[in-house]
Amino acid sequence: MRGGRSLAEALETDLTEWSERTGIRVETWALPAAEVPSRIAQAVLSAIREALANVEAHSGAEMVSIAVTAGGGGLRMTVSDHGAGFDPGRAAERGIARMRAAFADVGGSLSVNSVPGEGTTITGVVPRAG
Repeated sequence: MRGGRSLAEALETDLTEWSERTGIRVETWALPAAEVPSRIAQAVLSAIREALANVEAHSGAEMVSIAVTAGGGGLRMTVSDHGAGFDPGRAAERGIARMRAAFADVGGSLSVNSVPGEGTTITGVVPRAG
């Protein structure tokens, strides 16, 4: 990562700044202890920033939960809120398309599960490179 920061350090900084700016609490379940390749780290940061922008603009949630783990099997990212949710049958928003593209660019995939009135969970996975 740029500036010699690890993905975990970059996430801690971003999440703290976002929470202070928006007043929405962030619950961090896990951050990666292992080094993450720069391209994958950038994809994760991009997707989390987009997800947080959506939480801020649309969800009405008071808290968002984040987990990013990396290990022998690859990387997994989860962003979850208990906000307004949305109808998953509607056309994909540009923000969701950007998150999916960020993960696809590094060989991963992203899923979005949302229930109106219950919240949204975004999960991104990048399998370990062969």
